[in-house]
Amino acid sequence: MGVFIEITLDERAIGPVLAKQLVALCPVDIFALDDGRLVVRPDAEDECTLCELCLSPAPAGTVIIHKRYSGDRLVSRGVTTASTSAA
Repeated sequence: MGVFIEITLDERAIGPVLAKQLVALCPVDIFALDDGRLVVRPDAEDECTLCELCLSPAPAGTVIIHKRYSGDRLVSRGVTTASTSAA
């Protein structure tokens, strides 16, 4: 878990295609695949640059970046779930 940033995921709403996209999108490798599921690498959370690249493609509310230092949070904005659950 990060000291400054904590990233939470709703893994049930993130299908394998989107999981792969989020791993590829993150410039600092915060996400990884674990047996096909998207996970946050706890050792990398504080590397988050708040670029928000993960927030646009993820369904609304499925990726949340918590800023521990301010209490603010950034929440995914969403796309249609049809594109997130395809294999």
